[in-house]
Amino acid sequence: MEIFAHRGASGDHPENTLIAIERAIEFGADGIEIDVQLADGQVMVFHDRWLHRTTNGYGRLQDLSFDRLRALSVGPGQQIPTLLEVLNCIQGRCCLNVELKHKEVAGPALTTLAFACQQLQFDPQQLIISSFHHRLLAQLKQHWPQFQYAGLTASVPLDLACFAERIGCSALHMDLSCLDEELVNDAHQRGLQVRVYTVDEVDDIAHLAEMKVDGIFSNFPARAIGYLQQARQCSASISIK
Repeated sequence: MEIFAHRGASGDHPENTLIAIERAIEFGADGIEIDVQLADGQVMVFHDRWLHRTTNGYGRLQDLSFDRLRALSVGPGQQIPTLLEVLNCIQGRCCLNVELKHKEVAGPALTTLAFACQQLQFDPQQLIISSFHHRLLAQLKQHWPQFQYAGLTASVPLDLACFAERIGCSALHMDLSCLDEELVNDAHQRGLQVRVYTVDEVDDIAHLAEMKVDGIFSNFPARAIGYLQQARQCSASISIK
């Protein structure tokens, strides 16, 4: 089972910051998940529409200039990073899942990812583009087929995982709250990987492992990795006996 650090190691460090991303890599995460939005022409790594939950500022992200956004604090010594800064931080050391928060950010974000494949030691297959905007994903797949795509869902669609297959996705990313074994099985039958968000409790990790889920997004990647390592050791010990 793959462990993706949800907004970096966000349970221990400010979410979507360079320190959270670096710590997740040090913990051994298989991938990092981040959110991107467009503000003042820049691809900013930030989740919310509004600034006050995670910064010392107030207002909507899209209404502030780049200089004003950079003056905000997201934690000790941390600014809101750009996508390019995150890519420079990772340097191809693990996969990166980029969630597009709105349609306007798509072109600039994927142009930046294409640059990363040319200059920053990323393989295109290390880069996963995800969104709840399924029509957008279908359009992007036509223009940038070299990347991986994942359809996000917080529901159990009538046609199960068919929408992700039609888009040309390699994975289905689903909300833990709507976990459905029929949906998981259908996705696997269509050749899709299944990753579940957001998973922090050991009991949930164990249950998802039993369901053969391919990966999880966790705010505490070190804890999730430690549990899986312990589970493998226990299984190996039982097999030897």
